Amino acid sequence: MAMRFKILGSGSAGNAALLVTDGSRVLVDAGFSAKRLGELLAEAGESLERVDAIFLTHEHGDHAAAMNGLARFPHIKVFANRATAQSLQAGLKHRPQWQLFETGATFRYRDLEVSSFAVPHDAQEPVGFLIAHGEDDLLSPRRSLAWLTDLGHAPQHVRERIREVDVLVVEANHCPQMLEADTKRPWSTKQRISGRHGHLSNEGARELLAAVASPRWRRIYLTHLSRDCNSPAAVDLALEQVRAALHACEFAVVGAGEGTPFYEFA
Repeated sequence: MAMRFKILGSGSAGNAALLVTDGSRVLVDAGFSAKRLGELLAEAGESLERVDAIFLTHEHGDHAAAMNGLARFPHIKVFANRATAQSLQAGLKHRPQWQLFETGATFRYRDLEVSSFAVPHDAQEPVGFLIAHGEDDLLSPRRSLAWLTDLGHAPQHVRERIREVDVLVVEANHCPQMLEADTKRPWSTKQRISGRHGHLSNEGARELLAAVASPRWRRIYLTHLSRDCNSPAAVDLALEQVRAALHACEFAVVGAGEGTPFYEFA
């Protein structure tokens, strides 16, 4: 079996994805309650009992909310850097099976190779992940995925990390005009969201994709859409020219609160 990938849910209310191979079942982030995460997994024909590990990008609730309810699943290994683990552990009554890594390091978990890289966001020590499977031969072709959410801008090292992946998951959090017109959020919150350590806008996502424009990409997921300050239609409009330039690549805009079907890496 090659890798199978499914976004369970995406948006400001929660983010999590499932990655399945012959040797592992892992979650990339776990931003829902353990109960809700179990329900989302059940809809995918899976369960928390079958999950082997969780890779956490940072400690914010929309990426790590399930940690409070994982005491019933002590077999699950939780991979995080020290700053993220310490921040979360302070609010937990149980101690998960922390597997600590250094930001920027590459580690192996079963049949997966996982590279972490720093991203600019207002958390303790947030990271993105590049996850690869296979040995790059005829029997086991190497396939890879980049998980890149929650970043205010994309420095050069981030651009280089995502250049050679098959599948890219990247945020398109907000439309600047919709954010400016929003009446629910105070000015300080709008400044945080749009700042260099906040969230990538539709235009920020467009600029990143256009600047890298890798011929290796096969599918791009636009994720973490704000329910109030963005829409799939606004993302489509912002990315119209990028779609045309990357005509060989499939695009999937994941609406706020939505998930995706399984994607099979060929």
